[in-house]
Amino acid sequence: MGSNEVWNLENGITNGSSHEPRLVKTAHSLSSSSLRRKSELAIGLDDVRPLLLKRILINFQEVILGTKICPLFLAIPFAIVAQSYGFGRPWIFVLSLLGLAPLAERVSFLTECKRFAVGGLLNATCGNATELIIAIFALYQRKIDVVKYSLLGSILSNLLLVLGTSLLCGGLANLSKEQRFDRNSADVNVLLLSLGVLCHALPLLSQQSGNAGTSADSSILLLSRASSIVLLVAYMTYLFFQLKTHRQLFESQEDDENDEDEKAVVGFGSSFAWLVGMTVVIALLSEYIVGTIEDASITWGIPVSFLSIILLPIVGNAAEHAGAIIFAFKNKLDISLGVALGSATQISIFVVPLCVVVGWILQVDMDLSLSTLETGSLTISVVIVAFALQDGSSHYMKGAVLLFAYIVISVCFLVLQSPTNLGNLNGSGYESSVGFSAA
Repeated sequence: MGSNEVWNLENGITNGSSHEPRLVKTAHSLSSSSLRRKSELAIGLDDVRPLLLKRILINFQEVILGTKICPLFLAIPFAIVAQSYGFGRPWIFVLSLLGLAPLAERVSFLTECKRFAVGGLLNATCGNATELIIAIFALYQRKIDVVKYSLLGSILSNLLLVLGTSLLCGGLANLSKEQRFDRNSADVNVLLLSLGVLCHALPLLSQQSGNAGTSADSSILLLSRASSIVLLVAYMTYLFFQLKTHRQLFESQEDDENDEDEKAVVGFGSSFAWLVGMTVVIALLSEYIVGTIEDASITWGIPVSFLSIILLPIVGNAAEHAGAIIFAFKNKLDISLGVALGSATQISIFVVPLCVVVGWILQVDMDLSLSTLETGSLTISVVIVAFALQDGSSHYMKGAVLLFAYIVISVCFLVLQSPTNLGNLNGSGYESSVGFSAA
C-alpha cells in the first residue's frame, strides 16, 4: 500500500467504495462553490517529500488557496498586529471584518463532506457560525443591543439585499426566459420566518398593552425564554423535515458538466483540525469586532445600529451572498432562494433563540423584544418577500422592490437612533455622541 493510500485511509477516504465521501449538494454548498478554484493538487506537489510536508501543502492549497477570496486572509494577521500594538481601533474593526469573509466561506466548505459526521446536518447548523460567535462574545460582554442588531441585520440582508439582488440580476440576465423556482421549499421557509416574527412581536405587543415596570420586564423575559424553547424545537423539526422526510425539496442539482461525483480532498481528521483552528480565529476576530464597534461608530459618526444591522452582515457573509447572485445569473433561482431564505430562517429560529438560552445560562437578560421600528422592519420585510414569492415565478421588478425596501430601511437606521436600550452599548452619554439627528 502506497503512502498516498495510507494517508487517504487515515482521513477516511477510500477509493472505489460506496462509502466514498461526497460533497453534499445543498443550496449553501453550491453557492459557496461558485467562488472556489478548481483544485490542481498535482501541480508542484508530486515530488514533495517527506509525506507529512506533502499532506500539509495539499491541505493548505485546498483549504486556504481554494477560494477566490483567499487574499482577504491577509487581513487576519494585520488585525492581530493592529490589536497587539494598539493601532487605531476603527482599523482593527475593518481588518477583522475583512478577515471574517473568507473564514465564513471556508467553514461552510469544511462541513460539506458527508463522512464528516453527517455533513448535511453540520452544514445546516454551521452555516451561520460567524453570526453566532459574534453574538456570544457580545452577550458575554453584556452588549445586548449589538446581539439584537447584528442578528436582525443578518435576517434583513438575506431577505432583502441578497434575495433582491439575486432576483434583479437574474431577471436582467434572463429577460428572454421565464424564471421559475420551487415554491414548496420557499413556502416552508416563509412559514418559519412568520413564526419567528410572531415570537419577536409578542414581547412588543405585551409592552404596549401592559404596564411598564420591573414585573413587566420579568414577564417579557420569561415569555422570550419560553418562545425561544419553542423556536428551537421548531428548528429541530425543520432539520428533520429538511434532511430526512422531505430532503428532495432542498437538494439542488448542478449542470451536467458538474454532476460528476466530487470527491472530498480534505478528509475527516484534517477537516476537523482545520475547522477547530478556523473557529478559534473567528472567535478572536469576533472579540475584536465587538470590542471596537463603538470606537468605530464614534470615529466615523455612524450609529452602532447601522454598523451592526447593515455593515456586519454584508461583509461577514459576502462570499455566500456573491455565490447566490452568481447562480441567479445562471437562472438557478432555487439555489439563490435556498441561500437567502435558508440563512434568514436559520438565524430567526435557531441563532436568535439560542442566544436567548445562552444569555439565560450566563445570567444576561437577553430577550426577544425589539423596538417598534425594528419589529416593523422585520415584519414588513417578511410580508414583502412572501408576496414576491407567492406565484413561483420571478422577474427583475420583484428584485428591484426588495432592494428598494432594503435601501429605505438602511437609510432609516442611518439617520435615526434606535430607542432600544442604548445604555447597553457603552454606558450613559453614548446616545449624544453617536449618530445623526433626526431633527
